[in-house]
Amino acid sequence: MSVPGIVTATLDGEEIAARVSLGSDDELFITPSRTIVYRADGLLSDESADEYPHDADRLTLSEGRRKTKFTLEYALDGERTFTIPSSATDDVLHPVLAGVLNGNGITDPGETVVKTYRFSELTLIITSDRLVKHIGGAVWDGDYEEYHFDDVTKLAFEDGSVATQIVLTVDGRPQRIKAPNEQANDLRERLQRALFEYHDVGSLEELNETVGEDEDDDTDAGRGASVDFGGGVDPLDANPPEPDDHDASAERARDATDSGAADPLTGGETNGVATAESGRQSGGSDGGQPTSQASAPANRDRDDSVGTAETGSLFEADDDIDAVAGVDDPTAQAAADAAEATAETDPELLERLDALEVAVERQSEVIEKQGEMIEQLIAELRQGR
Repeated sequence: MSVPGIVTATLDGEEIAARVSLGSDDELFITPSRTIVYRADGLLSDESADEYPHDADRLTLSEGRRKTKFTLEYALDGERTFTIPSSATDDVLHPVLAGVLNGNGITDPGETVVKTYRFSELTLIITSDRLVKHIGGAVWDGDYEEYHFDDVTKLAFEDGSVATQIVLTVDGRPQRIKAPNEQANDLRERLQRALFEYHDVGSLEELNETVGEDEDDDTDAGRGASVDFGGGVDPLDANPPEPDDHDASAERARDATDSGAADPLTGGETNGVATAESGRQSGGSDGGQPTSQASAPANRDRDDSVGTAETGSLFEADDDIDAVAGVDDPTAQAAADAAEATAETDPELLERLDALEVAVERQSEVIEKQGEMIEQLIAELRQGR
């Protein structure tokens, strides 16, 4: 197809990398440095070609039933927007997002963008050299994370009833990505294929053998061994009782309660999980009075792995665990690592959490669509006045 003359005049010698039909005679053209939106002559408008540079700081989508608005934000020029038919959203987003990554120096020359995925507020971009992840209302901005294929040390998949969890281990540290099963297979195949081609291997087993850690490495990322947390968790319970001493500890706590001499919630034998649980109970009492003094030891007698697994799920919300655990806090970091490792051993709990997250995401989408319908009805009623 020929390129409209008004578009050719704006190219300045650049080549067209991609073009997408927007219906009728309207088209969108992608060059290495910008997006050009071409509007043909119409009853209410003249022929035009608007340019949108790819060095934007942020890219946001606002999707309606019939139209999708792309908003690009620039440091000096502010916001610029263009609107396309909703049916063309995915076809347009992929090349535009590829141009933005290139314009911001995230992808290298010759690196190609393979596929873009959006799961609620999670955007994943597979390129020939890396995986780019962004979480938030925007499709992309400066808060993105990237995992270069050079740094990958293992790839694994955990199937669930409603979602599949992709475990991409980078520099010995697992990064968990959850995808609904409807799109998980496509994501799985494309990510595997990109990694296979990058490392010149033919199967998942061969990939993990090629990129895996040495057998003598202490990390379990490359071989799935159990984790030795060493002394990093000790600050949570400086003097933990031996398993056989639990009953004795509970007895001492009851004696202290009867005599009013001590508050077991502050004792050195209370572990991190029991302290958190007892703190919530105390805070909800009338008049600020503490609850039963024996509650902390009783909580400790329960299987600590349950509390740890529930905590671990909070660290699996697709963010790097370092950002959640705290800045330069070895105690918090060790606790986060312990929670994550324990959660990995409880697939039933992870599967239930997956189902809950997917249900919440679907409910949010329904609410958003209902809001759009209400706004449209209001607008139509106002026009009819």
